[in-house]
Amino acid sequence: MVPGQDGAGGVPVRTEKDLISIYEATRRGNHPLLRIYAGTRDLLSWAELSARALHNAWAAIPLFWYSRLDGRSPRPLREAIAENQRAVKWHAERGIPVEINDPHHWSLRDGPDVVAVADTYLAAYNAKALGVRTYVAQMMWNTPPALSPAMDLAKMLAKLDLLAELEGPDFRIIRECRAGLASLAPHPDVAKGQLAASTLLSLAVKPQIIHVVAFCEADHAATPPEIIESCRIVRGVLKNALFGLPELTLDERVERRRRELAAEARVLIEAVGALGSGGRDPLSDPEVLARAVRAGLLDAPHLAGNPEARGLVRTAIIDGACVAVDKSNRPLKERERIAGLTALR
Repeated sequence: MVPGQDGAGGVPVRTEKDLISIYEATRRGNHPLLRIYAGTRDLLSWAELSARALHNAWAAIPLFWYSRLDGRSPRPLREAIAENQRAVKWHAERGIPVEINDPHHWSLRDGPDVVAVADTYLAAYNAKALGVRTYVAQMMWNTPPALSPAMDLAKMLAKLDLLAELEGPDFRIIRECRAGLASLAPHPDVAKGQLAASTLLSLAVKPQIIHVVAFCEADHAATPPEIIESCRIVRGVLKNALFGLPELTLDERVERRRRELAAEARVLIEAVGALGSGGRDPLSDPEVLARAVRAGLLDAPHLAGNPEARGLVRTAIIDGACVAVDKSNRPLKERERIAGLTALR
């Protein structure tokens, strides 16, 4: 194993036989579907293996990540985007649903909410352009951890508003929600409460899939009993919620931020598209997408010093939302932030 990847998640699967054994172990009870991530290199050969040995229910593939951008792979950003797209297309051609697990990575690095919302659109746009017909939109809540529940809900609703522009008879969107990896407390009892609260809030967007994050993740990798307990906590939330929840989406603060985020994200998406120079569709062109990161259009504070990114954006939690700010902590509208980047080129 590579010591540098300790803590990155997952278990040591070394052979095809390991995958087959895992699949065979599920042929009991309610015969659950299995899904595994796309890996950080050799995505096409891994896609073939996981489909053959594990009957992968859907593929979880990034657009920008698992590259030099996050250090989980040595792949240069442009090459990683192109390889990720080829993997998405491979699954689309075989009718296998695809999840592009991308937008929350910006938020995990304290990126502005606007960037995460815009990337939600870009990820789904690329999936549709590559022929995906059933798309799983993953929404990681509580990221960054300091977001207020109201602003977190507004962020997710803005994401769904942009996704709705792509949805149609040939592009079905399935909503998947999960608690934020970085939001759980190390104390197990507190973390259990956080898992339940996050699940309850996420039900406001009526998810079809709930990705259960084990409550112990802030302290150690989950054991089977802890995974089972986490699922039972979530099941308890769902059992109570079946009696009926208030319509949280009607909150005035939520609706106001939702509209603002959707509008600001459209400004950012337009700026990414403007980097194209004819020929290929700019929003699905690996060179344009990589250039958008290098130019700082898509950016996060934790990317400072990264060879593939600008890392110049400053963010702050203001009124519960994660927003781009200037040196004096004044919130920046997206056109103003983009204009500042242009002046630095």
